[in-house]
Amino acid sequence: MSLTIVEGSTFCICDELGDLDGGVHGLYACDTRFLTTFALTVEGHRPLLLSSGTIEHFSAAFYSRNAPVEGLPQDALSIARRRFVGRGLQDHVAVRNETGSPLSFTLALDCGTDFADIISVKEHEFALGDPPDAPRLPPPAHARHDEQERRVVLEEAEARGGRTQVVLSRAGQGDQGAVRFRVDLPAHGTWDLRVDVAVSLEGELEPPDRVERRLAMDRARARSSLDAWSHRAPRLSTTWDELRHSIDQSVSDLAALRLRHGDGKPLPAAGMPWFMAVFGRDTIVTSLQSMLLGPELAASALEALADLQADADDPTIDAEPGKIIHELRTGRAADSWFARYYGTVDATPLYPVLLSEVWRWSGDAELARRFREPALAALAWIDVYGDRDGDGFVEYERRSHGLENQSWKDSGDSQRFHDGRVAEPPIAPVEVQGYVYDAKRRLAEVAREAWGDRELAERLEREAAELRARFDEAFWVAERGGYYALALDGNKERVDALCSNIGHLLWSGIVPEERVDAVADALMRDELWSGWGIRTMSTQDAAYSPLGYHTGTVWPHDTALAAWGLARYGRWDEARRVAVALLEAAGHFGWSLPEAFAGFDRTETPFPIAYPTAARPQAWAAGTPLLLLRLLLGLEPVTAERRLGTLRGAKPLDGVELSLEGVRALGRSWDVSWSRGSTRVEPSPILSSP
Repeated sequence: MSLTIVEGSTFCICDELGDLDGGVHGLYACDTRFLTTFALTVEGHRPLLLSSGTIEHFSAAFYSRNAPVEGLPQDALSIARRRFVGRGLQDHVAVRNETGSPLSFTLALDCGTDFADIISVKEHEFALGDPPDAPRLPPPAHARHDEQERRVVLEEAEARGGRTQVVLSRAGQGDQGAVRFRVDLPAHGTWDLRVDVAVSLEGELEPPDRVERRLAMDRARARSSLDAWSHRAPRLSTTWDELRHSIDQSVSDLAALRLRHGDGKPLPAAGMPWFMAVFGRDTIVTSLQSMLLGPELAASALEALADLQADADDPTIDAEPGKIIHELRTGRAADSWFARYYGTVDATPLYPVLLSEVWRWSGDAELARRFREPALAALAWIDVYGDRDGDGFVEYERRSHGLENQSWKDSGDSQRFHDGRVAEPPIAPVEVQGYVYDAKRRLAEVAREAWGDRELAERLEREAAELRARFDEAFWVAERGGYYALALDGNKERVDALCSNIGHLLWSGIVPEERVDAVADALMRDELWSGWGIRTMSTQDAAYSPLGYHTGTVWPHDTALAAWGLARYGRWDEARRVAVALLEAAGHFGWSLPEAFAGFDRTETPFPIAYPTAARPQAWAAGTPLLLLRLLLGLEPVTAERRLGTLRGAKPLDGVELSLEGVRALGRSWDVSWSRGSTRVEPSPILSSP
C-alpha cells in the first residue's frame, strides 16, 4: 500500500515504511520527480512495519522495528519516522533501544532520483508490457556525498539544472547517494536524525541551515492554513453516518488539493497524483460543487483562470483569444508536454457559469464587474472560434499534438456511435451546447442585475432561446425511448451512443419540459444506472465496457451533475436515489470518492470495484459530497433578496436528523436544519467574518 503526503503542488508517494523504492514512488514538485529512492535500512535490512499513516494531508508517521540479524535480536529497536512535505521534505528519525543492554549497529539512508516529468512517469508505469512508444525515463542522476556540508547532492544528467540536496543533521560515511551511520546505543537510549530535502530546477544550492529554516516556516504556514480552512467550513451534525463521514473527508481532501497560482489565493488542483496542477474544467466544476464552503475558492479560480486566459491564436497549443486554459504545467512536464495547453472545449463556456454562481452566492456586484471582460472574452470565443463552421454549435478539432478529444471525456476512444464506430472530428459534444446555453442565460442575469446592461441581457437571452430550439432538433434521437446523442460528428451525423452526458443537459437547463421525462428515465434505467451511479456509456452500446475509462465506468462528479439536473427539473425522488447511492459508494473507498470506479452492476458485486488508475483524492470527486448535501437540502441563493432559500420540492429524508451551521453566502452566515418535514434556513446568530 502507498501513502501520499501533499502540500500545494509538492507531494510524496511512499510505501508503508516511508521508503521510496520504485514504480511511481517519489518526491514530486513542479511536475518533476526529485527523489525516486529514499530508503532506510538497519544492518542492511529493511525494518518491519508496525503501523503508519497520514496525520494531516502534509504529514505522516511511520513506526517499525528491526529485522533479526546477527548481534541484533528482533524487536530490539523501535524506529519512528515523522515526515512533513512543504517546498521539499523533512524527516525526523528516532531509533530507540528497547532492551536493557547496549547495542551497536549501522543505519543507512540511500538516495537517488531521475528528474523525470510526472506525465512520463504515469505513462511509463501504466504501459502494458514494453511497447515501442512507451516513454523512456531519464537516466539516474549523478549522486555525490558532501561530507563537509553533511549532505547528499543529486544532479540532473546532461548538464541540466535539476538538483536535489539531502541535508543531514549528523555526519555519516557516504558513498555517492548512500550514507551510513554507525550507532552505539546504551540500554533504552535514543538516537535521532533530521533529514531536510530541498529541490530546485535551476540556480545554486541552498545553504543547509536555510533549508531547515524554510521547511520550519513551511510547516507553520501549512498548519495555519489548514486550521483556517477547517474553521471556516460549515459544521455538520447528522444521524446519517454516510453523509457525515463523506462531508468530513470531502473537506479534508479539498484542503489537500489546494494550490496557488502565482501569488494568488488557493484554488483546487485537479487530483492526486497526476494532476496536481491548474486544470480549467476541473477547477471550475470543483468550485461550482463546493459553494457550501463559501464563494472564496471559486473567486480565486475566476482570478487565476482570467490571468491564464488566451489572448492570441496559437495552433501549437490549441489556443484562441478568450479561451480558458485546459492545463498548466511546470518543470520537466512543461518540456515534455506543454507549459500552457488550451485543448478543452468546455472550460470556456463554464467560466461564465462559474462567474454567475459566485455572484449569486456572494451578491458581490463589484466582483461581477471585475470579471466582466474575461467573461465577455469567453462569450466571444464561443461565437467566433468555438463555432468553427457557423452551424450554431460549438465543436472541436485539435490543431496541435495535444488531445484528440477535448470535452470532459477526453480519452481517445470516448466518442463512439451506438454500433461502436469512432466519430471523426470536428466533434460537437452534446453537453457543451448545454453549457453554452446556461452561460448565456446566466450572463444575461448578471448583465441585467450587476452590470446594468439591459441590451446585452436581452441579446443573450434571445441567443440562448435560439440555441435551445436548434439544439433539440439536431441532437434528439427518437429510438430507445428517446434521448440526446453524445455528439455531432464532422458530417453532422448524430453520434448515437447513449451516455451520461445527457445528465449535464438537465443541469444546464437546455432540455425542454416535454423531453425531461424521457431523459430522466434514460438516466435511471438499468442500461445507464449501475446501482452505485450513472455509467458513462450504456450497457447496450457496442463500445461499452465496465472498465472503459469513458465508455462504461462511473464518475462520481458526472453522476452528481446529473442529480443536480434532476433536482433542477423537480425529479426529487431520482435525485435523492442518486445521492444516497454515491454516499454509500463512498464508504467503500474510505469515504474518499475516486475519480472513477468500474461500471459493474450493483447486483453483481457487493461493493463498487476500483478503477486501477483513478486519481484519489481527485478534486471534482471530492466536491461531489458537498454538492449532494446542497441538493439534499435544496439550497439556492436568492440574490435579489440577499437570503439563502430552498428549491420547491426539496424535503428531508425520512428518519434523518441534520443541522448545518455556518454556511457563508450573501455576506453573512446561515444555519440550515431538517425539522418537521421541511428544510429550515435561518441567519446565524453571529455574522460571518469578512
